[in-house]
Amino acid sequence: MPLCIAQGIGGVLGLLAYLGSAQYRALFKAHYSAVAAQHGLPIRLWTAACASGMLFSDSLWIWRNPQKALSLTEIANWGIVDEAMNEGHGLVMLTPHLGGFEIIPRVLAQHFPATILYRPARQDWLNAVVEEGRAYPNMHFVPTNLQGVRQMTRALIRGEAIGILPDQVPSGGDGIWAPFFGRPAYTTTLPARLANRHHTPVIMFTAKRQALGRGWLMQATRLKAFSDDAHQSCIELNQAIEEAILIAPEQFIWAYNRYKHPLGAELPPTQ
Repeated sequence: MPLCIAQGIGGVLGLLAYLGSAQYRALFKAHYSAVAAQHGLPIRLWTAACASGMLFSDSLWIWRNPQKALSLTEIANWGIVDEAMNEGHGLVMLTPHLGGFEIIPRVLAQHFPATILYRPARQDWLNAVVEEGRAYPNMHFVPTNLQGVRQMTRALIRGEAIGILPDQVPSGGDGIWAPFFGRPAYTTTLPARLANRHHTPVIMFTAKRQALGRGWLMQATRLKAFSDDAHQSCIELNQAIEEAILIAPEQFIWAYNRYKHPLGAELPPTQ
């Protein structure tokens, strides 16, 4: 179906999820409203609720129509990516759950191989659907375990790109508590560890959804080198994610519990 219809359906489903689940609504409203108030932004709850549904419809549509999706993607400042890759140390690409984020690795795969870290779904049938949908030439998905990290390390040694979703809560023991929009959030240390180990440039990518059915605007921002101090590097990572989200705050996945306490992690500093 055309992208505009898919996004319209996604918007309706996003509204239904917001209205139909008190738990979803409470989490969504608390996270989104707090950030909007903190930054003096207008609170557009209904727009954000619709956009949350579009985030999933965008992903499904991109999986099923990758070439059409690429043709609907406007790419800004690609020269930043070329310059980083030409340094010969590979590339760490960070893509938060915002807008049409699934198009980003497909754009990169047009130019060079990309190894993407992903967390397998708990349900086997869902995992099979996701793996089939995400499959694409020049893209290689690896799970969030030691074997996956080793494959990403090998990709960087070969001078290739690796992709990480930096706004996911890592497993207990694999992260550090660091501020995220003013609250402690358990944050992955992996991007900084890999980048610092291989002197690899790090780029934050966003894919802002444009008008209904008009595709996405993909932007790249090169980050400064992470601190060698693990805690400080997590602070720097979260600050970069915040800046990316504020490009299109309604399009972020606000219903995700970014502040949860994963099993096996130490208590956050406020408790």
